[in-house]
Amino acid sequence: MEFEAVMQELEALGKERTKKIYMSNGAQEPLFGVATGQMKPIKKKTGLNQPLAEQLYATGNYDAMYFAGVIAEPKVMTEADFDRWIDRAYFYMISDYIVAVTLAEADIAQQVADKWIASDEELKRSAGWSCYCWLLGNRKDHEFSVEKMTDLLDLAKNTIHDAPERAKYSMNNFIYTVGVSFVPLHEKAVEIAGEVGPVEVQKGKKRDFLNASDRIQKAIDKEEIGFKRRHVRC
Repeated sequence: MEFEAVMQELEALGKERTKKIYMSNGAQEPLFGVATGQMKPIKKKTGLNQPLAEQLYATGNYDAMYFAGVIAEPKVMTEADFDRWIDRAYFYMISDYIVAVTLAEADIAQQVADKWIASDEELKRSAGWSCYCWLLGNRKDHEFSVEKMTDLLDLAKNTIHDAPERAKYSMNNFIYTVGVSFVPLHEKAVEIAGEVGPVEVQKGKKRDFLNASDRIQKAIDKEEIGFKRRHVRC
């Protein structure tokens, strides 16, 4: 499929109700409001296609950017490519659910995520931590350094309460993900989640609290420790 044909199909699938939901979460025009599950038939026509993904991502259209992540070829993308993508991410649904997800399938994932975690930019930090969540939830435990994951847990513990808003969500999710999906540090994550306690965040006009400790306990109760998903992307 050519670029114009994909854009036409996405536009035809758009729903005003879905568009409003996306916009309530931070999406901006242009966008069509396409439910992500409805994109699968288009992917069957395009297959994985990095040049087309680049064209779609460059539009700034949220639905096109999401589909770009669906058909991207992460293993051929360079660090510069991922930096370009994160620089175009203007809200968390792009940084954490398009860019971080795509990065998680790349061989350079940890290298790039480490750099973003050290950034002063909110969405880069959020994407870096989110990438580790996607990685830990999919790849086998032996692919990660226990020492490195311990250092990241300590970094999260020491900086989460003063981190930017979206980074707080991703850091809290990282502690939870280590506790559930990275068995070698399950106990360490439980300990740190308890030390961190509730994390205050802004949710719309209200304040809310994130609690990794409660979430890990629910996973323990459901016997979900060691959970790994088969695929990162749909």
